[in-house]
Amino acid sequence: MTDRLPHEKGFHVSWDQLHRDARALAWRLDGHGPDDGSWRAVVAITRGGMAPAMIVARELDIRIVDTISVKSYNHQSQTEPKVIKSPDMDVIGDGTGVLVIDDLVDTGRTIEAVRAHMPNAHIATVYAKPMGRPQVNSFITEVSQDTWIFFPWDMALQYVEPYRGTD
Repeated sequence: MTDRLPHEKGFHVSWDQLHRDARALAWRLDGHGPDDGSWRAVVAITRGGMAPAMIVARELDIRIVDTISVKSYNHQSQTEPKVIKSPDMDVIGDGTGVLVIDDLVDTGRTIEAVRAHMPNAHIATVYAKPMGRPQVNSFITEVSQDTWIFFPWDMALQYVEPYRGTD
């Protein structure tokens, strides 16, 4: 069916799953930094990259953590990416030895905006869609381009009636 809305082909990610996948990303990145294999800093792409970046920073014992804020969505509609907050460029420099972490690469346009600020950074995402995959250096799980990922911070638990009723 080609006339489905993006959320109708959903991939639901729980907090547990996100934690496992972000730790797997950290393990994949461990020892792959420049020079001695370590990383100088982590920059989270806000807002979705904040939770995975915190987990990666913890797992790899990276103490310098900053953010870059790129607005590229208005609810479920993608717009032209715009950097609205940059990291401390005196610390981050051109990105050498820096891990930039996001939850997902979709079309890759957000990553292009980030790369303009930190051309030598290593870009890593937990999830990747085919269109954006060439923009990242590392990722854990690939999903189809037409899949809408529901992250735990977007969801709320609520009661659901049992299928067969309660009588």
